[in-house]
Amino acid sequence: MLKKYMGVEKKILVIPGDGIGQEVTAWGQKVLTTIAKNFNHTFTFEEGIMGHVAIEATGEPLPDETLQKARNSDAILFGAIGHAKYDNDPTLKVRPEQGLLKIRKELGLYANLRPIKLFDELLEASSIKPEILRGADILFFRELTGDVYFGEKIRTADRNTASDLMIYHRYEVERIARKAYEAARTRRKKLCSVDKANVLEASRLWREVVQEIAKEYPDVETEHMFIDNAAMQLIKDPKRFDVVLTGNLFGDILTDEASQIAGSMGMLASASIGDSIGFYEPIHGSAHDIAGKGIANPLASILSAALMLDISFGLKTESQRVIKAVEATLRQGFRTMDIANKHTVNDLMMGTDAMGAKVLENLN
Repeated sequence: MLKKYMGVEKKILVIPGDGIGQEVTAWGQKVLTTIAKNFNHTFTFEEGIMGHVAIEATGEPLPDETLQKARNSDAILFGAIGHAKYDNDPTLKVRPEQGLLKIRKELGLYANLRPIKLFDELLEASSIKPEILRGADILFFRELTGDVYFGEKIRTADRNTASDLMIYHRYEVERIARKAYEAARTRRKKLCSVDKANVLEASRLWREVVQEIAKEYPDVETEHMFIDNAAMQLIKDPKRFDVVLTGNLFGDILTDEASQIAGSMGMLASASIGDSIGFYEPIHGSAHDIAGKGIANPLASILSAALMLDISFGLKTESQRVIKAVEATLRQGFRTMDIANKHTVNDLMMGTDAMGAKVLENLN
């Protein structure tokens, strides 16, 4: 019997989004509801639309109503964004991803945190050798509001030439660097800053600023690494990394590569934070090829809920309870398709809802 105590009251906006986002986010919300009940908290939920579903309903990828609900929330649980329609037609002017970029900008979500922590039960799920993986525990800090994603975009009138401006301002690097160093102090006190300072002027500013901020944290060991070397080292020796700090473009690529350390994108949660509201989402995307089939892995959404409990609400005990429930489910042998291996027993192969239900069983 859990001891009851005075709980917290929080407003959570749920944005299921597109594709499998609508299937997995339901389980993240159910986990939060269970935690609230077990620990005497009060979580109230609202729902909003964003992405392809929002374009279909309103013509906008991020309707004003959803943005206002976001501003009035303590945290946001998000699913996924995107649709094959837009992948196959790059000329479309209104696109789902615009909603994600806009909400990051409007809410000041400049830091994306992606923990890459390996569950021992999934060592065989990765394509990397278990002896290389065992013990890997990396926390990525990816800058979210600068770089080529937000720089000026040009296409010439003849449509034959295009450019995207890679741009960073000093303050953008300073604020995320400080968050990364603060996190490193609570871990193994190692920080690797990834850039391309031998070629790019934006990266030279990045490195210069990080070197200055490093002086404020003499207890943290700082390493600078070019992006191409970092991509290689991440696979060669992932255990060498603790906190990784990098820009928007490089962080996008490296964190998807790092999903192979965890065995599947379906296992990786993320948090996008600024100075107030937190935005929590799995990194796996909308995966329309499996949407509606009931086979998507809900664990990344559930682990995103655990991140919310920790980072936005300061409920570390509750967060750890969720993580332990996921560990227990994996230890019992239950697997979704993406994390199964040759040793997985057929009777333990599960779909989205069955896997989510098993986590809830282990949470109670």
